[in-house]
Amino acid sequence: MLLLAACGGRRAPVVRVIDTPETRELPGWQRPYEVDGIRYTPLRDHQGYRERGIASWYGRDFHGLKTSNGEVYDMYGISAAHKTLPMGTLVQVTHLGNGKQIQVRINDRGPFAAGRIIDLSYGAARQLGTVDAGLAEVEVVAIGGSYVPQRRSMAAVNNSYAIQIAAFSVPDNAHQLANQMRERFGHAQVATAQVNGQAVHRVRVGDFSSMEQAEQMTSQLIAEGYNSSFVVVFE
Repeated sequence: MLLLAACGGRRAPVVRVIDTPETRELPGWQRPYEVDGIRYTPLRDHQGYRERGIASWYGRDFHGLKTSNGEVYDMYGISAAHKTLPMGTLVQVTHLGNGKQIQVRINDRGPFAAGRIIDLSYGAARQLGTVDAGLAEVEVVAIGGSYVPQRRSMAAVNNSYAIQIAAFSVPDNAHQLANQMRERFGHAQVATAQVNGQAVHRVRVGDFSSMEQAEQMTSQLIAEGYNSSFVVVFE
């Protein structure tokens, strides 16, 4: 069982990820899961997705917490939660009431309130003009950018884990912290990714042979003040 930091309405539901032989090698957020007795099966591809329904938004209660794919939720950023689209999918959301459009990237699971098809970040909802009303009828169209791994990396197969302790917009800051941590852990790297069009430099440390070892060290790092630390598959 795995818990995902998903969103739906005003509470964070407990999500039970279903482990099957067919999906065991997929990341947790790509496996089938169950919320309140309802099963959801994430799509393997975004191609052809188009749907009309109700959009909601989520904000302060989740600000700074981890999303389902391990990122830190920024309520002022531009992102969204969806129940089945692959993480990383770029969607175009059209407000059918005022005609406004926005492109957002899926990085979380939800919303799980009945009748809602997408949960926007506060920043996205503000641009779309849905903050005051809370809900709006929208059309959601997947336009690309999905990341759909078919298998885990060799590191995952070999049960090797690292800990992501921080993320920076300035690369020098990331490399400076990695150099400090390399003396302590013997292994540290800076992984750079594009998030909402901006480069994010993530510092990952250690090379652990078991999840238990990595989780123990994560707890220690959080106690030392690295509050955003979490375990990742070392790549």
